[in-house]
Amino acid sequence: MEYVTAAGVDVPVLGFGTWPMKGDTCRTAVQQALKTGYRHIDTAQMYDNEGAVGQAIADSEVPRDEVFLVTKVQRQNLAHDDVLRTVEESAQRLGTDIDLLLIHAPSRSVPIEESVSAMNELQDQGTVEHIGVSNFSVEQMQRAMTASETPILTNQVEYHPFESQSEVLEFCIENDIVLTAYSPLDRGRVVGNEVLEEIGEEHGKTASQVALRWLIQQEMVAAIPKASSQTHIEANFDVFDFELDGDEMERIFDLQGGLLSRLRSLLGL
Repeated sequence: MEYVTAAGVDVPVLGFGTWPMKGDTCRTAVQQALKTGYRHIDTAQMYDNEGAVGQAIADSEVPRDEVFLVTKVQRQNLAHDDVLRTVEESAQRLGTDIDLLLIHAPSRSVPIEESVSAMNELQDQGTVEHIGVSNFSVEQMQRAMTASETPILTNQVEYHPFESQSEVLEFCIENDIVLTAYSPLDRGRVVGNEVLEEIGEEHGKTASQVALRWLIQQEMVAAIPKASSQTHIEANFDVFDFELDGDEMERIFDLQGGLLSRLRSLLGL
């Protein structure tokens, strides 16, 4: 496993997404992911699968302290007291404390500062180790950073070869924040892309594996692909035995229209 480090915290660069799996399907998939080697598991209150995720971790032979467990506060639960109450409920469903707690998406009515304050309290109580955000703009990230007594560890956003996050990623790089890419395979749409397929042929890899490698080779980027079958779970994890060169990285960046020259410089391309 490779790691991306922010605020002194080592985050497994490849995680396992669990949306929209539930029940036994989710539990079995998470168990298989842990057996395969994943050590970063992502869930959320909204997914209605925290219990299944927690049971899979408890039943696994992987020690709890080797698993980086992430969950998210649902948008309608972001008022101060609701954060405290519902995150305690999440911890009960998970059967363990939470390594990283995220605001799932900014509230339309509750100030970011109010939610972050409650999350800091949960850190003080020991229920939560680290905090972060999801689906935040640069301005919203700045507000969260200013409000928090502790570092904002990550911003989880949709990011893949067809979706640019140049401004958010540049801000993350400059401020020691991990950009965690959800839907990193664009819900399967990377399959069949000519550029990704051609690059994959050069390395004996699939288009999906190339897309994941492109993400995790970038500075301050982690990715959390979802899969339910053992075949796809294992294939998505098989991305640590090859590297893309600068030209290959650039060709994939060009699928989203190219990034800012400053960002390319920051990424060493």
